[in-house]
Amino acid sequence: MQITRSGVATGKGPTEWFTGDVYIDVVAAAPAPSRVSANLVHFMPDARTHWHRHPLSQTVFVTEGVGLCQRRGGAVETIRPGDRVLFEADEEHWHGAAPDRLMVHLAINEGDDDHDVVHWLAPVTDEEYAG
Repeated sequence: MQITRSGVATGKGPTEWFTGDVYIDVVAAAPAPSRVSANLVHFMPDARTHWHRHPLSQTVFVTEGVGLCQRRGGAVETIRPGDRVLFEADEEHWHGAAPDRLMVHLAINEGDDDHDVVHWLAPVTDEEYAG
């Protein structure tokens, strides 16, 4: 058993991955052979990820606020607390807060020696975000 006491600092989401103010708290980062990582991601209003994909899929579980998400070629969807979104393996997508609300979600990912956790792509344009 390993207990990590609260005290790990909240990290600012890098501009290479996000538009707007985003903050990340690491929830799970177990060493190999575990493949799972989880982060609590806090999006301020209007903030969002860049387009990206996950070779082994991604699940996000909304815990607070109102958010938006979209898969490449699909409609922009509104997501709320309790909603769970599964992005299929290698499905290009983005997610973030609504224009006037913050949104917090738990992001659950897998990665291993053969599969990166994420491949970051281009920023989501304001037109794409507006849907």
